[in-house]
Amino acid sequence: MRTLGVKEKTMKIGIIGAGNIGSALAGHFQRVGHTTCVANSRGPDTLQEVGRKTGARPVAISEVARGVDLLVLTIPVKSVPSLPSDLLVDLPATSPIVDTGNYYAFRDGTIPELQKGMVESEWTSSALGRPVIKAFNNIAAVSLLNKGLPKGSANRIALPVAGDDNTKKQRVMALIDQIGFDALDAGPLSESWRYQPGTPAYCLDLTILQLPTSLEKADREKAPLNRDKAEKIITRLPADFPMEELVRVGRLSAGMDTLNPRSWLAALRLGVAILLR
Repeated sequence: MRTLGVKEKTMKIGIIGAGNIGSALAGHFQRVGHTTCVANSRGPDTLQEVGRKTGARPVAISEVARGVDLLVLTIPVKSVPSLPSDLLVDLPATSPIVDTGNYYAFRDGTIPELQKGMVESEWTSSALGRPVIKAFNNIAAVSLLNKGLPKGSANRIALPVAGDDNTKKQRVMALIDQIGFDALDAGPLSESWRYQPGTPAYCLDLTILQLPTSLEKADREKAPLNRDKAEKIITRLPADFPMEELVRVGRLSAGMDTLNPRSWLAALRLGVAILLR
């Protein structure tokens, strides 16, 4: 984690969506020196608390993309087609659009193209009519908020970044480094399926040494099945079950942290929570 250096450009960043991921990003971007505005579908009056906590400026959704250097889209996948048709009219062509979305049928309903295996961010890009960069989708909000570390730190979490425009991708990767995480070029947007839900790279807080292997291990046919199994578990858990415990269980299931008692305790808590529902 660091602030911008003298030679680094301060960006104007727009964020659509003020949930856990959007709020965490808003706070990080403001902290390192960028100017951030945030919008949602309900209007800026509903974002005053987010603005107070993060320093980001609440704006109407019609304003959030106007002239920004980077736009982050962090809303449920099902909501993408409902965005205003003129949302991106004043967004410069050089400004990256970062898609943080993940498709979950229990929340988003049936989207035929995604059910048939279309890459999620390619679907989002098609719906927007603009290229996107896939990032920030494979980290739990609690980890994004609390686990950023200075560059070179042991156990610094690494995030994959996929996209077809290398210049835009590098800008997003630099931003990830600024807020306390390593960034890994994960190839073109078509390869972003490798860190969608149900893959070994999804929400396990992997380091830059661990992430490439997990991306390589991804199985495109098994990923939706694994995602659906995870959906069933999530829907059976109480709403206040800690996400960090799910991260620990996920790492344990992947053969990591097997000597860590906290991981086994998390697995026990998960089992008990499901039994008691």
